Amino acid sequence: MSELAKTTHFHGLGVDPDNPDRLLLATHHGVYTVHGSGNAERLSRTRDDFMGFASHPTDRSVFLASGHPVGGGNLGLIASRDGGRTWEKLSDGVGGPVDFHQLTVSPADPNVMFGVFGGIQQSSDGGQTWRRVGNAPEGLIDLTASSVRTNSLYAATQTGILRSGDGGRNWRPSYADGAPTTLIHTTAGGVVYAYVIGQGFIRSAERERGWATLNPGLGARYLLHLAEHPTNPDKLFAIASDRTTNRPSIVQTDDGGVTWAPLTPNEE
Repeated sequence: MSELAKTTHFHGLGVDPDNPDRLLLATHHGVYTVHGSGNAERLSRTRDDFMGFASHPTDRSVFLASGHPVGGGNLGLIASRDGGRTWEKLSDGVGGPVDFHQLTVSPADPNVMFGVFGGIQQSSDGGQTWRRVGNAPEGLIDLTASSVRTNSLYAATQTGILRSGDGGRNWRPSYADGAPTTLIHTTAGGVVYAYVIGQGFIRSAERERGWATLNPGLGARYLLHLAEHPTNPDKLFAIASDRTTNRPSIVQTDDGGVTWAPLTPNEE
């Protein structure tokens, strides 16, 4: 995988539906399977650029994505129903074919999806049709749908964590520190995770809305995308980026985010 990191960009992360110890890695050149040994092999039949990537919250064999075909242009919204091997187009989106760099499926209702292309777009029928609902927050980096309310969203931005309670029309701060936030992720169990520069890896229960720091920071690394183990809520995987080299890697935690280690011992 270290060789793969030298030649492509990592855009998203999921767990292999056939083996929870293997990961699916969405990249600039297709989707790869990453084994526990650190070996990576291309899974998707295409080498398209998977800029936006989301796991279905209830059907582990289904993944959603968006981005660019090898020949140029935009993919619109595409879906895989066989664990990332083959992909088919679901819709163009509004003003598309869209290129959703931020794409999220609601754990509260998987028919509800949000993507960002010319503003916040929402689908209520599993990605078949879309409507524009509002402007994206300034400096948006990442987006995740609430696991409790279908019309609530969290945004990671250059100026902190924001929350919308009306489907992306209006936004307000959700965390007092306005530092750049590189990751935001909700779990089906009602937990929100985020990575805030200068604060580290933090979490909040959605129904309680109190943020707690789990890890104060990973040195030169910051986290970009998160994936959950399907049966062990303390086991998380994340794409990390090194701010000095810009080199991506995958890290994991077995204690809910308190300590992190490279996916394989040989990874830097």
